[in-house]
Amino acid sequence: MSSDLLTSNNEAQSSYIKRSVLAIATGSLLSISLATNASSLISSTEYLDYELPNTVQASCYEKSNCPEIEVKYLKTNQNWLNDIVNKRINNIVINSQPSDSPVSKATSTKAATQALDNFTKSQFKDLPADTPWSYNLMVTPEYLGHVKLGQSEDFELFEISSYTFTGGAHGMPFSEYLVFDPSSKKQVTLNDMLIKGKKSRFKALAYESYKAWVTTMDEEVKSYEQNWPFSLNDNVTLTDKGIDIRYPHYAIGPYAYGMPVLSIPYDKLGGIIKPRFMPSLLTK
Repeated sequence: MSSDLLTSNNEAQSSYIKRSVLAIATGSLLSISLATNASSLISSTEYLDYELPNTVQASCYEKSNCPEIEVKYLKTNQNWLNDIVNKRINNIVINSQPSDSPVSKATSTKAATQALDNFTKSQFKDLPADTPWSYNLMVTPEYLGHVKLGQSEDFELFEISSYTFTGGAHGMPFSEYLVFDPSSKKQVTLNDMLIKGKKSRFKALAYESYKAWVTTMDEEVKSYEQNWPFSLNDNVTLTDKGIDIRYPHYAIGPYAYGMPVLSIPYDKLGGIIKPRFMPSLLTK
């Protein structure tokens, strides 16, 4: 991450380092550089006050294989932003538990705590009694930066990193981008950025980036596509150079390839994304 990235508190930096170590281990480290501007946003995180259920404690303390839970919430000086991000964090927690039930849209902290209870209890239902390892669930938000685009457009950029391990060869990390418009106090999605009717052109640009990415690992794009075909992902963020699209493990490549990021530069996005999402020098 560049040295001129916007103001970040020590806890966020520590979180980034921890996440980077995990990303290096899984081949998914991404460095983002942003054109920065002053921001009045003050950002930190706070832990969810959670204790393992008594029945779980009785089962795991003696064996030293208690489920590891680390859930953090966003804490800024903007309540509307906290509300959106923390509801998303709760939703991630709720839907991270091993379950065959449909994805839940619940977002309350109470529902998240209940989901954690179910998650930790499931370790002792699903695993042999002599299993040495434990379930792991981590969710934490991070403030990526503040960027100014268009003539006077300001956007706040965040990322929610999560990691779930319930057995097998490896855990499953994921990182989700969130872009916010302080003027409207709303989250900005890819569809919000695109000019109406231009999604197919954006997809074509993403596909070109996909092919360029594939050539860094495989000489034959067509043969690679047979096993890992391209698809458009709406997990996007703004950078100083363009729009980045991040993919989860296994979406367009094997686990060892990490969480691939496809980048589309602004100089290719004219007439495709709305002027307010373009650097001012490119919108004149």
